[in-house]
Amino acid sequence: MPTKFGGAIYNNQQFKDHMNQLYHPIDAMRASVAKLKASNQIHMATMEYGQYQPVLSPLKDWPFGAGQYWTKEMGQARLDLTNQPNTTPLSLDEPDVVPLTRCALLDACLRKCFNSEPDPICIIVDVEDLPTGAKVHEVKLEWEYAADSLRPTLLRFTMCCPPKTS
Repeated sequence: MPTKFGGAIYNNQQFKDHMNQLYHPIDAMRASVAKLKASNQIHMATMEYGQYQPVLSPLKDWPFGAGQYWTKEMGQARLDLTNQPNTTPLSLDEPDVVPLTRCALLDACLRKCFNSEPDPICIIVDVEDLPTGAKVHEVKLEWEYAADSLRPTLLRFTMCCPPKTS
């Protein structure tokens, strides 16, 4: 079943700024990692998309009441992405790691960001609306790399949402 709200409640600058302040610049990402490590709600090695956001920012504090829809919308995105096969390697520095689904790739990318040593990898989140008629979520995951290095320095993570349904 298509999502009720689509990207409408998340595809706005206030929501994106609210999320991105947690993951960029590096000092914000370090603080987020420290908060997650201190939490008894997250296991860093197995963390998945959707679990860490409410730990870093209580759902009641999200702009436009977006937090009240998070569990349903995130769950639908995970279901949609789990049904999409993946052939993209995790990253240039891990070319042999090819998660089986787009959801597994998303989870692996995010774990890589939060668990990288000596520093985490920053994330910039975006949300896009898919064209009318689209029925399932998609995801774009684009790494940026340091000059002359295969080590990622930034993940550009775009959740692409089907249009709102009635």
